Amino acid sequence: MNSTELKRRTMDFAVSIIKMADLLPNKQVGWTISNQIIRSSTSVAANYRAVCRAKSDKDFVYKMSIVIEEADETMFWIELIKNIGVVKNTELLNTLQLEANELVAIFTSSAKTVKSRLNRIKF
Repeated sequence: MNSTELKRRTMDFAVSIIKMADLLPNKQVGWTISNQIIRSSTSVAANYRAVCRAKSDKDFVYKMSIVIEEADETMFWIELIKNIGVVKNTELLNTLQLEANELVAIFTSSAKTVKSRLNRIKF
């Protein structure tokens, strides 16, 4: 998967999370979770774009670590939503959870590849 495809995929993920957030209850728990999950999922997309502009391998690894962290946080919020049952569409939540897991795996693999290249360069 190339960077253009991942840019689209992370944007689609953020859009899907925003749409799912509309299903959260219009009360304190919904507002809190909505704010947090929208921030973390849009951060995945925005920070992945920054990864694509990394100036070096070290910069790439640093920026990718932020993307991984935000994607993992988004996974947390999806799990919380599932556990407290505030969104009844479990199929949607399962799909979002699967996508978040796949994105974390892709980003982690990419970071490991670049880290191993950095480790080989050391004298």
